[in-house]
Amino acid sequence: MNKLFSSTVSKSTKLFSFLKFKKKKAPEGPDIDQIDIVKPKRHLFMRLSLRDQILFIKQLAILMRAGVPLLSSLRMLKKQSKSRTVHIIMDQVIKDVENGQYLATTLGKFKKIFGELTINIIAVGEISGTLSNNLDHLAATLKKKQALRRKVVSASVYPIFIVIATLAITVMLTVFVFPKILPVFESINYQLPWSTRFLIFINNMVKDYGLYIGLGFIILVVGIILLLRIKKIRFWYHTAMIHIPLVKHSIQTYNTTNICRTLGLLLNSGVTVVRAFNITSNTTVNLAYKKALNTIADKIIQGEIISLNMSRSKALFPIAVSQMIEVGESTGKLSDTFMYLADIYEEEMDEITKNISTTIEPVLLLFMGVLVGFIAISIITPIYGITQHLTPK
Repeated sequence: MNKLFSSTVSKSTKLFSFLKFKKKKAPEGPDIDQIDIVKPKRHLFMRLSLRDQILFIKQLAILMRAGVPLLSSLRMLKKQSKSRTVHIIMDQVIKDVENGQYLATTLGKFKKIFGELTINIIAVGEISGTLSNNLDHLAATLKKKQALRRKVVSASVYPIFIVIATLAITVMLTVFVFPKILPVFESINYQLPWSTRFLIFINNMVKDYGLYIGLGFIILVVGIILLLRIKKIRFWYHTAMIHIPLVKHSIQTYNTTNICRTLGLLLNSGVTVVRAFNITSNTTVNLAYKKALNTIADKIIQGEIISLNMSRSKALFPIAVSQMIEVGESTGKLSDTFMYLADIYEEEMDEITKNISTTIEPVLLLFMGVLVGFIAISIITPIYGITQHLTPK
């Protein structure tokens, strides 16, 4: 009897152990507070443009809203894309999703490509069951950021083109035209004007030390780039740029627009206030703003309100921002307030970019006229003086 009882207990224990071993572990959800500690793989040479990211997010939102399962949607997006980077990412993402991982968790391996904002918005959508809506909001936000960036770049193209054209004309006149006339000046005993003597000095300097000057310029540019890679120096540079009167307003408006839009999207998606400020800080390039956002997050933990801390950073945020946020905090509509501020300052940034050309154009044209005119006068004046002293035989 005892042997039978022992045998039955032994078989039951083995069966229980077998069932326990065979039981599949439920996949863990994408914890919004832990998503950033997922160790990403190194993808040094993989890049995905903002346009491709917006297209991927928008198409995924459309497919999921149409009722297509996530795994099938990812496979369809992989087939449609011609980008090698997208294929590499999709292979890993599809593999992880098949193994039970959440989309945000597997995209965390490509954080350097997608950014922390995208990953956290997707994570919140998966937790709350509103992934398709979150993807729509995310695509709209990224599209507005892309449009704002294009406006800034397009406003900078014209001034850069004028400066390059001016320098090119100057080099052409100094290096190619002037040396052909120089022997005439040297063969005649005539007191050259100071502008021509200065141009001769520059020409001789370029002829004798041009290689060293070129190498020195390249070393200087590379040195500045390497110095700006040092965090403390880059922070000093970003802080200094904010206090330059000519560019202060543009930098302030551009960063305020991006920060308010990101905070509004995160808060509207259900992210906590402290977490939203930390994520926004990680998505901000300007180190001065990054430090300010981290400081505000720490102060919120200590019980202070957002508007009070933003009002202390007058050089970074306009006074209207802290005042509007104070209203949003009192009414409980903080996310709507941030989105409203983003729209306001985006319109202001649009006006700034439109006025850049009309404001800088006269200054650039004056600079171009003075520089080219100086060289032309330096060449023509001595020729005119020499012809005046010539007497016919």
